[in-house]
Amino acid sequence: MTIVPITSPDLDAAEISWFSALCSDDYQFLGVPDGDLRSSFDHCRDIVLQAEKQGFRNILAPSSYQVGQDTLSFVAGMAPLTTNINMLAAVRCGEMQPIMLARTIATLDHMLKGRLTINIISSDFPGEKADSNFRYQRSREVVEILKQAWSQDEINYQGQVYEFSDLTTNPARPYQQNGGPLMYFGGYSPAALELCGQHCDVYLMWPEPKDQIADRMKAVNAVAQTYNRTLDYGLRVHMIVRDTEAEAREYADYIVSKLDDEYGQMIRDRAHDSTSLGVSHQARARELADQFGYVEPHLWTGVGRARSGCGAALVGSADQVLSEIEAYQKMGIRSFIFSGYPHIDECKHFGRLVMPHLKTCSLPHVYGRVPDSTPATPLGVGERV
Repeated sequence: MTIVPITSPDLDAAEISWFSALCSDDYQFLGVPDGDLRSSFDHCRDIVLQAEKQGFRNILAPSSYQVGQDTLSFVAGMAPLTTNINMLAAVRCGEMQPIMLARTIATLDHMLKGRLTINIISSDFPGEKADSNFRYQRSREVVEILKQAWSQDEINYQGQVYEFSDLTTNPARPYQQNGGPLMYFGGYSPAALELCGQHCDVYLMWPEPKDQIADRMKAVNAVAQTYNRTLDYGLRVHMIVRDTEAEAREYADYIVSKLDDEYGQMIRDRAHDSTSLGVSHQARARELADQFGYVEPHLWTGVGRARSGCGAALVGSADQVLSEIEAYQKMGIRSFIFSGYPHIDECKHFGRLVMPHLKTCSLPHVYGRVPDSTPATPLGVGERV
């Protein structure tokens, strides 16, 4: 029985996703920049293509102004190069006018023929330091406008930040039906839980001890229940899997063997989310870890010494990693976003050792969002108006 009621309780598969390092987050040695692993289009493209080859069902394309390329442009560039893998595009709410964002997402959705999912991000803009309540209000309005664009004939919205009247949704109608692209969301603050519980489909979490993950699930479920909703749950965690546990632990030590902790602190501090509640929870996990960095037998917090956000990895043999994934599935987690260093190499290791033993799915298909043929939308086969 799952920790809380979930949208897909009978699903016996999981959405297994990988991560493309658009935000300069690829290393052989953590905290040691490597020009060959820079966040160029070519390198990030090759990560996606390798993930598709290994059978991953989705890939997170993150967003960062300071050290990254534009997420939606990257997703557009990958559309004609891929055939099966979905793209989980991170969207920072408010950076683009919501109506134009709705049209952009609809265009991408048609380019990908329904292989698009959206990671809703509520954060400051580059150069901005906004009040948290304002940021979440802005994000809420963007999400509500997107939902109108994807489910109604007109957009009529009167908010604190945005106001629109009598706007046709024809240009913004997506390829996916029954609500458009799925919305994934992560955040630990009360405002984040409120937004996710009311509007989003998949609540994403970073790695912590399992009892704390259970607490996260219970907290957001309590909000969702007030809206008569359920959610599915996702876990974003790094991966180090080898033929034996000893080899995996040895490799974990290897990738931090050249890390300068002051430089690692600088990497963490420059991230937009460096002061968020979620990041503080990752720091707390590092504090609770043993002398080798393990906060649970196979959950290693060493990655967080050199990056903000997701700061821990599952470390072990294929059987041990599979057991961990199965335990998370029993808790109610239906979406996993994995990554490793370097991303292409670790993608291959996971693909060889673990992927053949997993039953995978595409959540947009599970939710009935992707039609069997091109829909009758203005960007599809419908009447152009």
